[in-house]
Amino acid sequence: MEKLTNKTAIVTGAGSGMGKAIAELFAKEGARTVLADINIEALETVVAEIQQVGGKATAVKVNIADEADIEKMIATAVETYGTLDILVNNAGIMDNFKTVAEADDVLWDRVLAVNLTGPFKASRAAIKIMENQEKGGVIINNASVGGLFGTRGGAAYVASKHGLVGLTKNIAATYGRLGKVRCNAIAPGGVNTNITKTITEPSEMGYKAILNAGEGPIGAPEEIAAVALFLASDDSSFVNGTVITADGGWTAG
Repeated sequence: MEKLTNKTAIVTGAGSGMGKAIAELFAKEGARTVLADINIEALETVVAEIQQVGGKATAVKVNIADEADIEKMIATAVETYGTLDILVNNAGIMDNFKTVAEADDVLWDRVLAVNLTGPFKASRAAIKIMENQEKGGVIINNASVGGLFGTRGGAAYVASKHGLVGLTKNIAATYGRLGKVRCNAIAPGGVNTNITKTITEPSEMGYKAILNAGEGPIGAPEEIAAVALFLASDDSSFVNGTVITADGGWTAG
């Protein structure tokens, strides 16, 4: 039995990495997927791959830091498939491990816009749809172990992911307990994705702090997708406001 049959799911950052793996698994499990990413060429490739194996997928070019793009993304899901049942806020960027003294306003504003403000605005738009549906909906925020500890990223990245965890708990405590929208987060550790290619000029101090935390296992995007499937499905119907750490035990010691 497919776990997401007749569910409509939006996945941001779906052009590669964890977002791609999540979109593919959701489609395999019967979801009607809306794939969002700023890289439309990558998105179209993923959509084609999903459709070739019988899945349902639609691509929409989205800059998650642009509210008009977010509204377009939500509207595409509802207009194409009639409902919006699952939102996965996966899109995110890193910050070259820049410390507080090293991070300028441009870097800070960009990282917060993508990693925190974007998911906030996407969640706000999605909740307005989900709350008016009989079965409500589910929001999954892809955070990071950087949202639980201070040395798994630079100042802007760590602050944004801590904020995303806080946003998750607030949605859960309000719309999850008093409304119809469950909200949970995933905190991945090291995962083999293209995001590491954006680390072009790492801060010496910030990178040293990462090394001091010790090296952890590197997971596969598909392993994070499996966690997202659990949180999106009815298997997790009594799970709300939690953060599932998926880091191979990196932060357990």
